[in-house]
Amino acid sequence: MVNIQQVAKEAGVSVATVSRVLHEPNVVTVKTKLKVEEAIQKLNYNPSMLGRNLRKSESRLLLILIPDISNPFYFDIIKGIESVFIRNHYNILLCETNSNPERENIYFDLIRAKMADGIISMDPAVNMEALMDLAENYPVIQCSEYTDEGDIPYVTIDNEAASHRAVKHLIKIGNEKVALINSNKKYLYTRQRKKGYQRALEEQGISVRSEYIYHTDDLGFDYGQQTMKRILKLTDPPTAIFTVSDLLAIGALKEIHAQGLHVPDDIAVIGFDKIDFSNMTNPALTTIAQPMYKMGTIAADMLIQKIKGEHVESIILDHELVIREST
Repeated sequence: MVNIQQVAKEAGVSVATVSRVLHEPNVVTVKTKLKVEEAIQKLNYNPSMLGRNLRKSESRLLLILIPDISNPFYFDIIKGIESVFIRNHYNILLCETNSNPERENIYFDLIRAKMADGIISMDPAVNMEALMDLAENYPVIQCSEYTDEGDIPYVTIDNEAASHRAVKHLIKIGNEKVALINSNKKYLYTRQRKKGYQRALEEQGISVRSEYIYHTDDLGFDYGQQTMKRILKLTDPPTAIFTVSDLLAIGALKEIHAQGLHVPDDIAVIGFDKIDFSNMTNPALTTIAQPMYKMGTIAADMLIQKIKGEHVESIILDHELVIREST
């Protein structure tokens, strides 16, 4: 492998002069610059990016914090983030936390040690106190999942408005007995989506029934199926189900079919997110569409602005109700 000393010898200049051509070309004469560039091209020299980045006190590495890499909700967001980072010559480290504080600390330490330049957090269970402490000195952006405490910028949708719209649609097509399959109560989006659900019912003069509200520990398929099994055992079961993720909804669909019922004739079902699988179910799933790819590109742009020391404002994106056969 060719080194900088060989380039200097070929060009007939000092190592320091080659370094200046690489990093501060404006302080070198045109004649000297051309000689060095010719030597670089002739020897096919590739300067060490690590060394260059260390001199600039940057790593060109950015972290993406997610709780579960297998959740398809994150796929398009990550694609959006990646497109912006690659265009701006940044590398990506995808950090699966499993909502484990010890893992989070490992990734936070990479930032503190300047082995990474910034972080995008999509983990709803992240230690917010630790994240806010980190954000006081380092670039941090929240994407989709966020806290309204502190000053960390975020990009998301209006979760309350989105769930209100979904439940309003169920009521409009004739359902007054609407159940909610929600996630863990400790998450902000869980509370927001429950609030939208309750508001839609109350606006129509429909009582909110506690036996129709369920909280799960996870957004996965199995939790949707098991919760639906409990719902169908009620003496007065609902005629419609609103779930806070498509995976929960797909699990609910499976259990409804397993018990010989039909969607939407017996029970209507709405999901949330518009993951690719939501159009592959039978029947196809009505869902709230989040602009995942756009959310990712905006989060990435925000982080790069933060790294440059620019002021960044939080952004609320539009959502869409995608009506399909399940309602």
